[in-house]
Amino acid sequence: MEKKKILFVSQEIMPYLPETEMSYIGRYLPQGIQENKREIRAFMPRYGTVNERRNQLHEVIRLSGMNIIIDDTDHSLIIKVASIQSARMQVYFIDNDDFFHRKGELRDKEGKFYSDNDERAIFFARGVLETVKKLRWPPDLVHCHGWITSLVPLYLKNAFKEDPIFSKSKVVYSIYDDGFDDKFPANFAKKLKVDGVNDKDLEVVKDPDFVNLSKLAINMSDAVVQGHKEVNNQVKDYAIASGKPFLNYQTRDTYVDEYNKFYDLVMLQDQPAEQLVTEKKKTAKEKKEIVDE
Repeated sequence: MEKKKILFVSQEIMPYLPETEMSYIGRYLPQGIQENKREIRAFMPRYGTVNERRNQLHEVIRLSGMNIIIDDTDHSLIIKVASIQSARMQVYFIDNDDFFHRKGELRDKEGKFYSDNDERAIFFARGVLETVKKLRWPPDLVHCHGWITSLVPLYLKNAFKEDPIFSKSKVVYSIYDDGFDDKFPANFAKKLKVDGVNDKDLEVVKDPDFVNLSKLAINMSDAVVQGHKEVNNQVKDYAIASGKPFLNYQTRDTYVDEYNKFYDLVMLQDQPAEQLVTEKKKTAKEKKEIVDE
């Protein structure tokens, strides 16, 4: 049987950034899921703090070269890749000279929130989806980690929904303790507009703060995970109230198995009853095979 394909889109991944709850999950969750007989791909931004030489990043010419237009300005999409040999795992990096060649991830050295973080998030989300299209790798499920990935569900479910690569993809959004007090520019919703995204989709971000950005991601996702023990209560309450599948915080002892089971639950949503029975039998058989090994 064909392996399920899981796409991980992460704000942080070790060892390219220091260890945090999010970067640890970004590093070890894809490996754990791959070891559970899934195919995986992983993406993150190529922040200026990522040491290209030490981490052996190199540009993938065949995937680079596209321009992404944001607010009537062209931005060149550059794709780089590196390998984590011990995990047999590649990480793809979304890069651009305008957005990601500064010596900070989301804030400058004085701790000030970058004024163009809204456009960086737009560029990253669209860059990931355009690259996956070029890879011709249709994900069964996309798991987003961190607020800079929060626009991936919006674009996937609207602008890319008719594309055969993403037409069957489910989306899971993880919430973390990565909130910010700043607001995006007042014209943020206008910048988000592309074919397929309508004004109704964007009503929630008319006041573009962290909570509303998170609500937008939840609205456009199929399920939500609490990725950190302490998260914004407004965001968590909104996710639970949405009625979508919600996975509570998992410790490092349990998270791989629990996420793997949660993925199965999410991927089985909206399938015809007969197919659900078939898929459940397949899942049970796979689990037995893993135990037998």
